[in-house]
Amino acid sequence: MSERKKHRLDRKDAYYVREADSMHVLMPHMLPGRTANEAVMNESIDLTAIEAFLAEKNAGNPDFKYTFFHVIMAAGAKVCLLRPKLNRFYSGGRLYERKDIIMAFVVKKKFVDESPEALAIVNCEKSGVSPLEDIHEKVRKIVYSVRGENKTDKTTDIMDAIVKMPRWMVKLIVAVLRKLEYHGHYPASLMKEDPYYSTCFASNLGSIKMHAQYHHLADWGTNSFFMIIGEKKPTPVFSADGSFEMHDVLDLGMTIDERIADGLYFANSIRLFRHLLKHPELLELPIETPVSLDK
Repeated sequence: MSERKKHRLDRKDAYYVREADSMHVLMPHMLPGRTANEAVMNESIDLTAIEAFLAEKNAGNPDFKYTFFHVIMAAGAKVCLLRPKLNRFYSGGRLYERKDIIMAFVVKKKFVDESPEALAIVNCEKSGVSPLEDIHEKVRKIVYSVRGENKTDKTTDIMDAIVKMPRWMVKLIVAVLRKLEYHGHYPASLMKEDPYYSTCFASNLGSIKMHAQYHHLADWGTNSFFMIIGEKKPTPVFSADGSFEMHDVLDLGMTIDERIADGLYFANSIRLFRHLLKHPELLELPIETPVSLDK
């Protein structure tokens, strides 16, 4: 998204959407709260093309391998750049379009019950770089950092400091932060460490062998898009003549604030997402490179 002329209602993290029609101006007052406006979309992704692509990418045995997660997150970042309405949110009764493409996810330090989780936030480059390489490198640094001995992410450090305060003070701090958010003055230092201020908050449940296709949104922050990544499983893929082959398939669950765009916009965005996952080599091109969909 190109830089825009400054408007008095712009926020530090987003542009005020001046061209919103009357319906989108009224909706946050008629239907306040993201949790009351959740639209749920489910996709089953045939991993055949991605598996072949990853085998080639990992042929040189890199120290940090490329995975389905990197491909899916890169595709999500590219779709949100090319389809900017997906990067919108409502706050303070107004519609905004986020300036950055921010992907957030959870990292488990060790795959045991007692191991703590860490929150990772990736601010994607918006031009000149491959979204796959950008995501892969930034995730590599985050994973190595949070899985290091006695290290935590900054989000957890902030929460740890707050919960040491008396309960009345915690309640007061949260109330003040909500008021600052409503008026567009939420501190940037906290915003950049909060996954609920991301474009897309993703949970890779497949990595822990868990099956789920839905996660709620939250009425905190500005996140309007949550994605659940499921576990790959062998599934019959049918041809037009009724024959079938067994392919590895992965389920994706997406929850989005339906107020930020209309149904056709969502449908065309999902179509682009499917195309990128079917042709993952497109994710090696600069993120801003247009994509021509097959007719």
